[in-house]
Amino acid sequence: MTVTVIGLDRQGLPPGAGSVLAQARLVVGPRHLLERHVPPDRATLDSSGGLPVDDIAVAEGPTAVLVAGDAGYFGDLRALRARKLDVVAWPSVTDVQRMAALVKRPWDDIAVVSARGRDFRHAVNVCRARKAVAVLTAPGAGPAELARELDGWRRNIAVLEHVGSPGERLSILDVSEAERRVWREPNLVLCLASLDSIGQDGWIAGGDPVPPVGGWALEDSAFATRTGVGLAPEVRALVLARLAPRPGALVWDVCAGSGAVGIEAARLGAAVIAVERDSGLCVRIVANAGAHGVDVRLADGEPTRVLGSLPRPDSVFVGSSQPEVVRACAAAGAERVVVLVPEPDRLGGTRRALADAGYAVRGCQLSVAELLALPDDTTGLQPSTATFLLWGTRA
Repeated sequence: MTVTVIGLDRQGLPPGAGSVLAQARLVVGPRHLLERHVPPDRATLDSSGGLPVDDIAVAEGPTAVLVAGDAGYFGDLRALRARKLDVVAWPSVTDVQRMAALVKRPWDDIAVVSARGRDFRHAVNVCRARKAVAVLTAPGAGPAELARELDGWRRNIAVLEHVGSPGERLSILDVSEAERRVWREPNLVLCLASLDSIGQDGWIAGGDPVPPVGGWALEDSAFATRTGVGLAPEVRALVLARLAPRPGALVWDVCAGSGAVGIEAARLGAAVIAVERDSGLCVRIVANAGAHGVDVRLADGEPTRVLGSLPRPDSVFVGSSQPEVVRACAAAGAERVVVLVPEPDRLGGTRRALADAGYAVRGCQLSVAELLALPDDTTGLQPSTATFLLWGTRA
């Protein structure tokens, strides 16, 4: 038994598909495609609520599956192949491809995320981190819900609603307006940092890979700061390893200083919020983020005052061992918390605060002494600097 998967765009059935449907003993597809393309006397199954793979697997004779766009792109082809069915696929133009053309935007650098049957937070965090993202939406994870989660990030969204129907409509608006609208399903969202940007001419689809050119644990000179503020690259490397920033994750950089940790996390694909009370350092965070081409949302003010209004993080870096700040960060519910502890007498209290919040705590002392080339062609060491790091992971 052969299953022929036929992708449709707004032009309707592709050439030759009529004869496949005429020979099929069973035709499967969303109700609106079945009503439009299949005679009423033909055996059909509605896939609007999900592909009925079990029914397809036991069907007798040739079976056709109608899908919108390309079944091999976040579509039904994977489920059919996983059942080891004999499949023939006829691809078509994806809705993402078509929507990008409608807004006159090259789409080779657009990241695509799915909110269908998955954790919506991951899709949201990619939209917070990247400048061009297409979101395959779902009921309860649609344009209004996405816009609500993007409050605080400078984003515009394009929404294609009632996709594939004669009433299909494209709207381009800011997130505040999108949150107030009621959107017809099915729909698709394109989230853009700039409506006028056409993206950069690259060599890989879906946006720049991570880590980007230049690697990570960048030199001190990569960040504008002031004397006494900042972490040695070697310390930053371990901090980033323990935070595990990645696409789909949200990182808080609390008491951010120059913002170096948060900016490096953003370069590794995470969405980032930098929290800093010092207005002079806030200016540097914005400048440093711009210099590295990443989006870092700035929350300026006392950490204990602003943290409660921020979305839940996956990882938190705390650049201070002040007890009230550590406790507030530990209470945020992140999977990982990393704390810089310059003062040895605060190690015990910091460790207890993390443990009391349910974390398994580990730590180390880091001592960094850079090699120096001496005038007599020998090598020496500059005076070492030492600090402590504690990190907690959910037990």
